[in-house]
Amino acid sequence: MEPTTNTKPSASSTREPEGRPVIRAEGSGAGAEGSAALHVTRSRANPGGMRVAEGLPFRERKPPWLKVPAPGGPTYRHLKSMIHEQNLHTVCQEANCPNVGECWERGTATFMILGDVCTRRCGFCNVQTGKPTWNDPLEPMRVAASVKRMGLRHAVVTSVDRDDLPDYGASAFVGVIRSIRMLAPDCAVEVLTPDFRGQEMPLAKVVHERPDVFNHNVETVPRLYPKARRGSHFMRSARVLRLAKEMGGDEVMTKSGLMVGLGESFEEMVEAFGILREHRVQVLTVGQYLRPTEQHLPVIRYWRPDEFAALERAAHGLGFESVAAGPLVRSSYHADESAREVAERRPSAAAA
Repeated sequence: MEPTTNTKPSASSTREPEGRPVIRAEGSGAGAEGSAALHVTRSRANPGGMRVAEGLPFRERKPPWLKVPAPGGPTYRHLKSMIHEQNLHTVCQEANCPNVGECWERGTATFMILGDVCTRRCGFCNVQTGKPTWNDPLEPMRVAASVKRMGLRHAVVTSVDRDDLPDYGASAFVGVIRSIRMLAPDCAVEVLTPDFRGQEMPLAKVVHERPDVFNHNVETVPRLYPKARRGSHFMRSARVLRLAKEMGGDEVMTKSGLMVGLGESFEEMVEAFGILREHRVQVLTVGQYLRPTEQHLPVIRYWRPDEFAALERAAHGLGFESVAAGPLVRSSYHADESAREVAERRPSAAAA
């Protein structure tokens, strides 16, 4: 997700010698401004990403391991109604997460603060890009109240990128962490933050509140950043994770996630894992990219379950304390289990 400009996206498709498509794009665009009254999701007529690649249809048939039942259970409907009534946003909805039914039926959700309009424009992300209008000083307390009502033991809090704010939204994370600590003190708090433009002071403000888990997703391998995360830098994101660990010490667990399906190789994935381990990342998630709309980056291929198993073995071999790799794995999927797995290893590690 990268800064908005006023140019429209354009794309062309070429072919590598082995026949795999390569998408090249220039520019980005801004979404429409919305009302300051009731905050609703803007139109996604022109989301971030690229045009349909030649020879790669949008509605391609997905492999059977990616098919999940549509959400609609009683707990899901209850949480959806409650979140709507509180005028909150969840990344589960905004990112079209395939696990929304399972997670909400288990009584867990990932809250997205600072509205649902992002100042950046990643080619894979379904969150609307544009000029944000959402600044609600009471949002932290409303999120914390929802966490308490839901009886969560592990709450995940993320946000859109807010490069329009002086501290890039760090103060909002601080407010939510403090509010949850006050209203639901037994609930573990995981934050999934932007890169804060690599600035140390906003990062320090968040880490100072000692979230149980500090998560920042690098999303893809370094080579694909110009295509998928225009304007971002893999090493800048890795540095954010390293600084978070240095600032938080043993009190803060560090975590990151990547997608497959954008054209990366197995070797590139393992190399990216190695860089993250060098930057003291403890928990890793790897999942399959699913194309939100025909305006977004195409899926180059679907990785098989056995390939995910191989990635998981490679990550464990590099020393990650917890790894979740699978077609439907997302950054917040079973986040409580990953945190517990790392916490349970600490005593044995100390004894050794």
